[in-house]
Amino acid sequence: MKYSVIVPVYNRPDEVDELLESLCSQTLKDFEVVIVEDGSEKTCKDVCDKYASILDLHYYYKDNSGPGQSRNYGVEHANGDYVIILDSDVVLPENYMMAINSQLPTLNFQLVCWGGPDATHPSFTPVQKAISYSMTSFFTTGGIRGGKKKLDKFYPRSFNMGIRKDVYLQLGGFSKMRFGEDIDFSYRIVEAGYQPQLFPDAWVWHKRRTDFRKFFRQVYNSGIARINLEKRHPGTMKLVHLLPMVFTVGVIGLILISAVGRALMYYVDRDQFYWMCFAPWLPILLYSLVILIDSTIQNKSLRVGLFSVPAAFVQLMGYGFGFIEAWWKRCVQGKDEFQAFEKTFYQ
Repeated sequence: MKYSVIVPVYNRPDEVDELLESLCSQTLKDFEVVIVEDGSEKTCKDVCDKYASILDLHYYYKDNSGPGQSRNYGVEHANGDYVIILDSDVVLPENYMMAINSQLPTLNFQLVCWGGPDATHPSFTPVQKAISYSMTSFFTTGGIRGGKKKLDKFYPRSFNMGIRKDVYLQLGGFSKMRFGEDIDFSYRIVEAGYQPQLFPDAWVWHKRRTDFRKFFRQVYNSGIARINLEKRHPGTMKLVHLLPMVFTVGVIGLILISAVGRALMYYVDRDQFYWMCFAPWLPILLYSLVILIDSTIQNKSLRVGLFSVPAAFVQLMGYGFGFIEAWWKRCVQGKDEFQAFEKTFYQ
C-alpha cells in the first residue's frame, strides 16, 4: 500500500463524517484511513463504522494526549509507504490523492515531504470565510500562510502534509508541544537535510475556527508557540513573525494617546488637544478600510468583508498578546515552555 491517511480527532464526529465522505469520492483508491480518537467524550466510532465497508478504514481510541502524539500513534499503526496528515475539519476535492500521486514521481530521493494549501468552501459561513481570509491575507500574515511558491522555504502545516513513513519514524514524529508542533516537525525535517515541497494542486477545504472566541484562543497560542519554537530552533524567527506584536503595541499605543488627548481636552484646552484625541484613530480606521475593501473583493461579499475587519484584529492582536506573554515569561523570567487554554487546544 502506498498511502496512509492519518486523522486525529477530538469530539468532532460530524466533521469526520464529511471528511470520510470526501475520501470515498477520491479518483485514486490506493490508500487506507487511520482515525485516532484522542480521548473524545463524543466519539466518531459510529461514523467510522458507516464507512468501514467502503474505505480501508482503521479506528483507534486512546487516552487524550493531544493531536501531535495522536498522529504518532496513527503512524505507528499505518501500513503505507507514505503518511498523509490531515486535520479532522478538512474536506478533500475528489482529485486530492491523484494530485499527490502525480507529483511524487518527479521528486528526487531527498524530497520526501510535502504540504498543500487550503481553500474556502462556498458553504462556509461568513465568519469562517473571514477567519480564512485573515489567516492567509498579505495584510495580516504577510502572505506566509497563503500557499504560494514565492517563499524561499516551505514548512508544511499539519492540516495538510505528507511524508515518507520511514523518515517520519526516523525523526521521531511530532514532539510533545501542544501548539506549534507541526512547525517544529517541519523545522526538524529541514534540519535533517530534507526540503519539503509545496504541492499547489493538493489543496483542501479547511473550516478553521467557527467563531472569534475560539479563533482568539488559537492565535494566542500561536503567538506563544513562536517564542517556544525560537527557543527550540534558534534563528528561525523572521521579521514577519514580529509584525503582530508591533501591530498590537501600536494599536494599544494609539488608543492610549487618544485617551490622554481626550483627558487633556476636558481638563486643559479642548481646541489645542482636539487632534490628539481623534488623530490616533485614523491609521486604525485606514487599516480597517483596507481589510474591508480587499476581503470584499476577494470573497465577492460585503458581509464577509465586514467580518474580516474584526477577524484581522483578532488574528494580529491575539497572536501579539500571546507572543508578548511568552517573551516575558521565557526570555525575561527564564521559565519553561507553556501554553494557554490547555483544555481546549482542539477547539
